[in-house]
Amino acid sequence: MLKLLKRWKIQFLSLLAIVVAITLSPGLVSSAASATKIDFVTPQWLAEHAQDPNLRILDVRINPLDYIGGHVPGAVNIADNTFRGPNGRLPVQYWEQQKIESLFRAAGVNKDSHVVIYSDGNSILGASMVAYLLERSGKEGQVSILNGGYKGYKDAGLPVTKEFPQYNSGNFTLKDNPIIRVGLNQVRGFIGKPGVTLIDPRPPALFAGEENLFIRNGHIPGANNIPWPTFTAGESNFHQLKSLDDIRSLLARRGITPQDNIVVTCSTGREATLQYVVLKHVLGYPKVRIYEGSWTEYSAQPNLPVATGRDPNA
Repeated sequence: MLKLLKRWKIQFLSLLAIVVAITLSPGLVSSAASATKIDFVTPQWLAEHAQDPNLRILDVRINPLDYIGGHVPGAVNIADNTFRGPNGRLPVQYWEQQKIESLFRAAGVNKDSHVVIYSDGNSILGASMVAYLLERSGKEGQVSILNGGYKGYKDAGLPVTKEFPQYNSGNFTLKDNPIIRVGLNQVRGFIGKPGVTLIDPRPPALFAGEENLFIRNGHIPGANNIPWPTFTAGESNFHQLKSLDDIRSLLARRGITPQDNIVVTCSTGREATLQYVVLKHVLGYPKVRIYEGSWTEYSAQPNLPVATGRDPNA
């Protein structure tokens, strides 16, 4: 009996060591498929499916008057900044899980909802952030971002309304999905070591440390600066993705491949979500994660190295 107990103890400790190694090793990414599928849908698709019983449309524009002045029929306004706030140490971090669950429920999101998200102006980042947050929260099934955003929808001559939808509270249940993000301790292990490709989508001047904005200014050593607007049509409509061939060509020029273990890091974890969604869900890169604390957290650590200067390959 004593020998059997010792054998069980050894097996348990071995299993524990494997779990710890997977959790802490910067080079390992779980290959488990996400239960969340994110894509981009056209304005025409949304207009045709707006009455689908399992569709929940989220208008995540920050100014409520924009929503009140006109929105996609059936859309519920829940501003993207509703999901973040201070955590006692840092600003603009995701709220605790129970609060996030209650917010999605209040917006009428159910377990089986197909959620479509849109925004306007330069806030496609708000739409991609909420899509990422649904994946982070273990949402099963389909999540979509409106390609072209509200501008593209209106420009297509599709119906808008000022009527508020009547709906019941949702039954969405949050199940934390930690494998799609990394924390500060993991980032510490990336610095100066091969095996991880860091992408920083912030503007070049902010990446370079030319703007005096944070406690310390610059970027994580070794990061590649690929500003997020380069994935979009730009000033004409930040919500319209470039063609996938154009995005693939951009990534090829920068030496970013589907085989890379990619971590996207930005200012607060919001800008990173657009490239995360496109790389992982649209282009099918299997190993992409987000550093949610991003430069807000990293720059506040006095013992971590900071690089400055523009990316010569950008």
